[in-house]
Amino acid sequence: MQSLKHHFLMAMPHLEDPNFAGSLIYLCDHDNNGCMGVITNRPLEITLEALFDQLELGGEASPHRNAPVYYGGPMHKDRGFILHVGDSQQWDSSIQVEDGIALTTSLDILQAFAAGDGPEHFLVCLGCAGWEVGQLEEELKENSWLTVEAQSSVLFNTPPVERLTAAAGLLGIDLNLMTRDAGHA
Repeated sequence: MQSLKHHFLMAMPHLEDPNFAGSLIYLCDHDNNGCMGVITNRPLEITLEALFDQLELGGEASPHRNAPVYYGGPMHKDRGFILHVGDSQQWDSSIQVEDGIALTTSLDILQAFAAGDGPEHFLVCLGCAGWEVGQLEEELKENSWLTVEAQSSVLFNTPPVERLTAAAGLLGIDLNLMTRDAGHA
């Protein structure tokens, strides 16, 4: 099995599952136990300020208070998954996904954001997406997803509404020109 860790999953136009339609997912882990990632292009109607208030972290003067919070996926919707540039060793519960990109789930990173510190580039997601062993591979065979190696510039420097198009562009593909009908040759 080839790992798709640090790859984008791009929902194909015919994928109609409301949890994933039109989504760009960044895969944080993919091994013999399955895989998990976060949706990176679906900002919610809330900002970090609302999380700061809910968690009583202060943050009134934080330069991060207006940062959007994203719908990260249908699993664990009550948990925060922070995808960010930097080193995982700085945070209590964090994994290094790729050189320079980490995923943190501990409160200490939100406390840092509230204090005006923390990584410069980040996405705060509520929930995540996950697949059991072999499930994603089956969905790939069904042409539900396209994959491409991820680029941090798409994650952190591209507006959310443009991320899916930018990721498809890494393959030289325009998803708007693709049919909603799937087929096999």
